[in-house]
Parts: sequence; structure tokens; C-alpha cells
Amino acid sequence: MLRPPLPCLAATALLTTLLATAPAMADDSRWDYIREQLYGDRPIAPAGDRLVLETPTRAEDAAIVPVSFSARAPQSGPDGIREIRLIIDNNPAPSAGVFTFPADGAAPAIATRIRINEYTPVRVVAETNDGRLLMSERFVKAAGGCSAPAGKDQMAALARLGRMKLNGVEEVRVGEPARLQLLISHPNNSGLQFDQVSRTYIPPHYITTLDVTYNGRPVLGLTGDISISEDPSIHFTFTPPEPGVLEVRAVDTKGAVYTGRWTIGPTNG
Repeated sequence: MLRPPLPCLAATALLTTLLATAPAMADDSRWDYIREQLYGDRPIAPAGDRLVLETPTRAEDAAIVPVSFSARAPQSGPDGIREIRLIIDNNPAPSAGVFTFPADGAAPAIATRIRINEYTPVRVVAETNDGRLLMSERFVKAAGGCSAPAGKDQMAALARLGRMKLNGVEEVRVGEPARLQLLISHPNNSGLQFDQVSRTYIPPHYITTLDVTYNGRPVLGLTGDISISEDPSIHFTFTPPEPGVLEVRAVDTKGAVYTGRWTIGPTNG
């Protein structure tokens, strides 16, 4: 399975603990702290138009904030993008997700939905194949997303836990780029949501890793955390080189494994 080169789960857990116990910091100081924990003293250059991040200025729903990013770079060669990390400065767990892009896999362009806890800078940091870091950022006005009640009944959500849907797969053609939307039924509980019936906090329960393969070859990887919204939605673009099978494997914090598979033929029909 694909795994980001950095120990993302350990780094995120450590960073969450440190930020929770650290004194209140201004946005710039908080980012300096996050940056040091995730990247040490590695230089991060402004991405300009090489890495485009799109978010609303003010979110309609802080628990389901649409965000998309795309890198205008080849997938191979020194300038190719191998990893993009999504960071939400003022969230309890700032590293929302790390997406990995193999040279022959998905294009470095993702759209998803996130939780935002308070007004915050949102950033994407891309790492090139030769190890350079590029960053784009936007400021989003939203609050309360990490502790917002689940949008769906918990019992009903658990009854369909792990079900997957791949929108757009019927239109995929071999040799042509296809924009797909992967939907996974999962509460992705943050651990900060309060159950009004039991009067206790709902334990964290979210997808930690997701791997997409085609004929056994890596296409896309994700290491996620609590900031990815309920029922994760991931839009990605992939060009199948030959007929085959696209497979998805997701693992959550309880160790449960969820899978999905779709066959793609010469004309997909």
C-alpha cells in the first residue's frame, strides 16, 4: 500500500498533543510551530500558480467545508509532485490529510470536504520528486466544525459503515483522463462531538489510511485524520492505461478494513 514518506500518524498525534497543551498563539506563531514540527528547518517556497488552492472565504457549514487543490506540474521528473499535505492551522489536529501521487497514478488534483474548528489559514504544502516544498494558502471563516453533531443518525450510519460508491466510473474510457468521485460511508467521528443522549463525548472513529490501486499498481494514497468530514468524499483524476480493475482499500482507527472494486474495459461496457 502507498505510505507517505513521513511518519504522518505519529507526527499528527504528537502535534495534536503539543498544540493542545501549548499556550494560545497568534496565527503566525502557530504556523511557525506547526511548520517546525512537520518539516523542521526545510525551506518552503511560495507556490504561485504551480499549486492552486480553492476554498470558500466564509463556509456555509463548518463541518462540511469544500476544498480543492491542484498542482500544475508533470507527474514525473524532478518537478513532479509526489505528495500534498492539507493543513488547517487552528484545528486540534492541523494535518488534515497527506495525499500521495505515484508517477503513473492519479493527477495531483483533489477535491474533498473538511471540518474547520475556528477562523483559520488553510494551507497545502506540496513536495516535489526532488524534495522541494511549495505552499499555497487561504484564510477561511468558519467555526465549530470539529465538534458539530453528526449530520446523520449514528445507528443508521453504523449500519452502512464502509460502503463505497465511485461516481463517474461508468463513463471511464481506457487512455482517457476521468474525473472520479469516491464516497465512503463512515461517521469519521472527531472525538470532540457530544452525544446528547448518553451525555458523553463520542469516541474518535475515522479513516486513517486509504489506498487506490489499478491492476495492483498504486494510483492514490491518503493518510487522514479527524479534519476530514463525515462520509469522506474524494474527487480525483486518473487515466487508465489498459483495461483492468480499480480497487480501494480503507482502514479506520478501529482496524476495520473496507474495500471496493470496479472493472474498467476498453469501452467500459
